[in-house]
Amino acid sequence: MTESAALTCEKFLPHAPAAVWKALTDPDLHARWWAAGDVKAVVGHRFTLDMGAFGGQPCEVTAVEDERLLAYRFAEGTLDTTVTWTLRPEGEGTRLVLTHAGFDLDSPLGRQAYEGMGRGWPHVLDRLDATLHG
Repeated sequence: MTESAALTCEKFLPHAPAAVWKALTDPDLHARWWAAGDVKAVVGHRFTLDMGAFGGQPCEVTAVEDERLLAYRFAEGTLDTTVTWTLRPEGEGTRLVLTHAGFDLDSPLGRQAYEGMGRGWPHVLDRLDATLHG
């Protein structure tokens, strides 16, 4: 039986859900805080994220609830994980919860990605915050 793991990060952003949603779904903004790619909030939309030294990672949108939830398969064919962004209005801002699930900890690639992304996701969320402030 394969052991699977998930990472969860959350961050309060002092911006309305509409602004956070736009940063998650607008390709130009997305490229400024994480990776270039033709991301769109349309179930079934396929796109590739340019992960630099890690190459292009194929993705497919699996769930959309405008300004509330965006989920997509990430790195299909290699990691085969799922990234889910959940937005919750909180006061004058948004509580953003990221869940990156499905890491195969029995595979060396899966374990390496889990450990690396576990360290990396908080920095990505900081860049998202900085982009929204910019």
